Amino acid sequence: MAGVVRKIVNPRKGPTGLLSQAVIVGDTMYISGQLGLDPSTGKLVPGGAVPEAEQALKNMGSILEAANIDYSNVVKATVLLADINDFAAVNDVYKKYFPANPPARAAFQVAALPKNGRVEIEAIAIASAIVDQQ
Repeated sequence: MAGVVRKIVNPRKGPTGLLSQAVIVGDTMYISGQLGLDPSTGKLVPGGAVPEAEQALKNMGSILEAANIDYSNVVKATVLLADINDFAAVNDVYKKYFPANPPARAAFQVAALPKNGRVEIEAIAIASAIVDQQ
């Protein structure tokens, strides 16, 4: 019986833990929630929600790069915020990474994030060429 191929993606760049940073099944890549962790220290970058969002998206970029794709392949994102009042500031960072044809997205305030983070971003991407249609 033929099955669907599952590939684990754990690039050297970016923090790792007791999870896969991403899993590709078929052409769909499921990216684990990314915190604003500095890959060299494993600690949150200082300064709050904005620098954490920037670092979380950079970490996501390392994962995308490991699969030979980029931010334009992301089709769905979920942004988790420790404080929904950070939404506008985090959105300004987010827009830099998704300037055209941004992915579908949800954003939520949560009770707490790992390591007392302010922002966590997870995503789903397509791990093959995408043709945009208007």
